[in-house]
Amino acid sequence: MGSQQQQPELAPVGWVESPLRDLAAAPKQGDEGAPNAWLVLDESLLAALNGLAVGDRLLVLTWLDRARRDVLEVFPRGDRSRSPLGVFATRSPDRPNPIGLHRAEVLAIEGNRVQVSELEAVDGTPVLDLKPVLSEDVGER
Repeated sequence: MGSQQQQPELAPVGWVESPLRDLAAAPKQGDEGAPNAWLVLDESLLAALNGLAVGDRLLVLTWLDRARRDVLEVFPRGDRSRSPLGVFATRSPDRPNPIGLHRAEVLAIEGNRVQVSELEAVDGTPVLDLKPVLSEDVGER
């Protein structure tokens, strides 16, 4: 290999404001009773929200800052009666790079704050990025 690999550089674009405060009590997926939450973006990124609208479906990428990074295998959904699986075959938050991926709908936009539906991320979780969910009927924006 002749070239040196470039190390990724990530900086949060904001954070989650949620009534979920206890990691152990948080739902494992958004559609399992997760509350609506606010994504509070850095004020300097306000222009990045241009074109985003209420009703849009988003993929919210988060940094699961409370996750363990040394876990390589888990019991699916914490069920010890099942065989363990490698974390790359699961949605476990514990993994070498704990990036969270959440589907949500935009409910409101107020300045640099975006309210989304059913977000299972706990209060204070760093937000890495927002991306629109694209269907086959919609071209890339």
